[in-house]
Amino acid sequence: MEGTETGWGRPAEPAPRWRALLDRALLGNRSGEDPEVVVDQQGMIRRAPSPLDGQAPRPRVNGANGRPSYGGYPQDYDEGYPPDIRYRDDYRDQPRYPDDYERRYPPQREEYNRYAALEEERYLPPPPSNGYAPPAPDPYPSRIEWRQSRPDPEVERAVGVLRRDLGNPKVLAFANPKGGVHKTTATVLAAATVGSVRGRGVLAWDDNELRGTLGLRAGSARHARTIRHLIADLADVEAMHGIDLKDTLDDYLRHASDGSYDVLAGEESPRFAQRLDQYTVRRVLELLRRTHDVICVDTGNNVESANWQTVLQAADQLVITTVPREDAAFTADWMLDLLYEVGMGELAENAVTLLSCPTPAKSPLLDDLAGHFEGRTRAVAVVPYDPALEAGSSIEYAQLQPETREAWLKAASVMLEPFVR
Repeated sequence: MEGTETGWGRPAEPAPRWRALLDRALLGNRSGEDPEVVVDQQGMIRRAPSPLDGQAPRPRVNGANGRPSYGGYPQDYDEGYPPDIRYRDDYRDQPRYPDDYERRYPPQREEYNRYAALEEERYLPPPPSNGYAPPAPDPYPSRIEWRQSRPDPEVERAVGVLRRDLGNPKVLAFANPKGGVHKTTATVLAAATVGSVRGRGVLAWDDNELRGTLGLRAGSARHARTIRHLIADLADVEAMHGIDLKDTLDDYLRHASDGSYDVLAGEESPRFAQRLDQYTVRRVLELLRRTHDVICVDTGNNVESANWQTVLQAADQLVITTVPREDAAFTADWMLDLLYEVGMGELAENAVTLLSCPTPAKSPLLDDLAGHFEGRTRAVAVVPYDPALEAGSSIEYAQLQPETREAWLKAASVMLEPFVR
């Protein structure tokens, strides 16, 4: 195959012009003469030995940025030095890694180490006065532990219950003839809890005929309208439908700071109670059912009033609110007996007893009362004490502690669970 251009036994032919140009580009010859080349056993083209072998490359200054360039192009090197150092015999001796650099340039490495030590000493904290220095923490820990709390399956289940369809609007009546048993607080927090999950369609109504405080503790007071103003215009509002109905009714309602629920405030004048007869209360409830999915009603304390009896007759779920005290539990027990006497035993049997803790310490009666009402009602829910509710001022659901919100999620799901689809 020697003496041939193709290697197939044909006579040797002169190399074409492009082959000579290619050799010049590879070997960096700019003199116009064909360089002497050597082909090794691997087929690699090497140039003939040169007097410049063994000398370091002299970089050319790049005109664009003024920096020396060691690129692999001919214009980056001086005349007479090959542009491609991969074909140099001493290419393996060029410093390519830190170890090679330290081996070939020890003075520069020592200067760098000394400078790094000085910089590290500048940012180190001063040693303690007792002379004992604790070990420095590892700047590169072997692993990072992510402490993420595992979600409570009961809370997730409660949220799922509150998000489901209820079929038709539901009325929750919060009742206990005794005052100071957290009826207003329970009504507001139940509406806030359900509204925080559902996002809309939840209302809290203060149906207390003796000047209730629900309108003061919940909802923004953007106006002074109460149930009295709504009843005065009730016929006109009932005649509306769709968006017009919602927009008009909104003028009589107050709203929570986060917009999760609406508030229908009670009238402050006790003389207005005479106008809340059975017929009027039913008309108000039917109107609210047209615009809201869940209606939480604070029923007040007078079991002989027409509005109290009408709300309980129209209620889908009775919620008995009490605190772990004997007098409060006795009044709730007496109310259950009264409901059985007037023919509302089914409502009493399916009721939910809500035990609210008024103090941080657990009451010794809590377990006994929970066991007692478990035998008289469908379920018992216990909600803990929360310092955000102690002042008796405006109730903000977002300010409650996480444990309190979780307890209210579970309690609200128990109230609505029989109605979900």
